[in-house]
Amino acid sequence: MKAAVLREIGGPFLIEDVDIDAPNAHEVLIDVKASGLCHSDLLYAQRGGIPVPIVMGHEVAGVVRAVGDAVTVFQPGDHVVGCIVRACFNCAHCRNGKPYQCEHPDAVERPADAPSRLRQGDENIAGFFSMSGFAEQMLAHENQLVRVPEDIPFDRACLLGCAVATGMGSALNTGQVRVGDTVAVFGCGGVGLNVVQGAALAGARRIIAIDPVADKRELAERFGATHTVDPLAADAVDAVIALNHGEGVDKAFEVAGRKDTFAQAVNVLGPQGIVLTVGVQRMNDPASVKIEKGVREPQHGIRGVHMGSTNPRIDLPFYAELYQQGRLNLDDLVSTRIALADINEAYANLEAGKVARAVIVFD
Repeated sequence: MKAAVLREIGGPFLIEDVDIDAPNAHEVLIDVKASGLCHSDLLYAQRGGIPVPIVMGHEVAGVVRAVGDAVTVFQPGDHVVGCIVRACFNCAHCRNGKPYQCEHPDAVERPADAPSRLRQGDENIAGFFSMSGFAEQMLAHENQLVRVPEDIPFDRACLLGCAVATGMGSALNTGQVRVGDTVAVFGCGGVGLNVVQGAALAGARRIIAIDPVADKRELAERFGATHTVDPLAADAVDAVIALNHGEGVDKAFEVAGRKDTFAQAVNVLGPQGIVLTVGVQRMNDPASVKIEKGVREPQHGIRGVHMGSTNPRIDLPFYAELYQQGRLNLDDLVSTRIALADINEAYANLEAGKVARAVIVFD
């Protein structure tokens, strides 16, 4: 099969022929139909922390081609999406509905003495957190897959597993946005737009979206933002507080993964407000912040977000149903559809802030 292989950190994705193994007992072989380009893949590809050579890509939708002999949930022909949450579904956290905190995430990997899922001759090729969606086929453990309705187009269904799960989950699960809350969202890419629509679905009173790109601010309004801020045209902190009638917000979501936006998120909080750090922070570049309001408004909180506290088996079917009902916007998330060979150019456009989500589509 054809796959986009990263052979060196900071290097380009190379389109190469790669061999894929047959499924073992708990694995599923998928014909990939669509694969989203998430910024997290690019960050790891540029900064390391992953083995090479590697096939990345974790926003995947496709059709089941074959299943292992112990798989009972899926059968050939099923439409499925992948999710980067790795869970054994047997540990205490998994049994308590928190698979994103699984104690044994390596349970979805092959045993050490088993052949690699991907190879090129005698050379083993790794996957990205047990997934490898930048390829014509993917072999994955059944625990990382969820069946979706066949009437959801693949190029939208693939986004359920990361952009939607992380963004919607950050608002609904981790952030627990409630009716009447006031919310600020820093960064309106694929994940940030889903934070916006998650907050809107929860009934937030005001949703203020902050992004320097005009097209993304316009998109944010389509996803439910009540106000937008251009941080290049005005001080973001002052603008958010002014739009919130002179008060700080209840929940501030930092989705860009930047030190400056993290500081801004802290400083737009109202009493007992919480910052939720959704964006992947740059490695070896810790954020620090001067709290300009001093201590007159105590009980501020900072909470990390991992995959939107997502339980894939519950949340992804819920989001799919919301889309079918017309209550979840997936259509406007897809900025462009590309071929596998265009992956490097598409990632350059994503890094430049030109698109919300690019999706690789396969025939």
